[in-house]
Amino acid sequence: IVTTTTTTTHITSAKTTTTRTMLSRLAINTKATATRAIARRSMVTIQDSPTAHDAWKKSCYYEIDYTISEDDMMYEAVQKFSAYDIGCLVTTNAAGDLTGVVSERDYVNKVALLGRISADTPIKEVSTKASKLVTAKLSDSVDVCMHKMLTKDIRHLPVVDESEKVIGMLSVKDLVKELLAEKEKTIQMLSDFALGKGAHFGGD
Repeated sequence: IVTTTTTTTHITSAKTTTTRTMLSRLAINTKATATRAIARRSMVTIQDSPTAHDAWKKSCYYEIDYTISEDDMMYEAVQKFSAYDIGCLVTTNAAGDLTGVVSERDYVNKVALLGRISADTPIKEVSTKASKLVTAKLSDSVDVCMHKMLTKDIRHLPVVDESEKVIGMLSVKDLVKELLAEKEKTIQMLSDFALGKGAHFGGD
């Protein structure tokens, strides 16, 4: 009887040890899987980080003529600001080359507050020249663009291609919209992860 009891105790102890070992391994494997999932999701998030190109495609500047001749009067620039509900234009010379930008702020600070008449003030007298421009490349991240704006205290960035040719314009509003959209995507991703959704958990 003693032998039987001892044997049963050993068997029960062995089963308990085996169960604990299996549970421990399962916990380790689950933790490792979750860690890999988070890492892979983080990599995707970094790779899919919104760029200046993404923001520009959704910008009101994307489908309008955002240029104006530097020889035109400020009155014409103000008319464009109002018509398109924008705050900045790229200025060009007679050959169509970029010479700078002119903004609503330029109008307020250099025309209106000085008592000048917009119909008699050439744009080139108040615009910011090309040599002082801060630009964004299509590949720049939205965070980089925002940093440029905050550092220089500006609200618009001309967008240039690889050859430094201006192909668009971004406003601070465009960047904020893109950042908010990215935040919402991140929140949804974390929510799906918490609920066990996604390829790593057998769902969509």
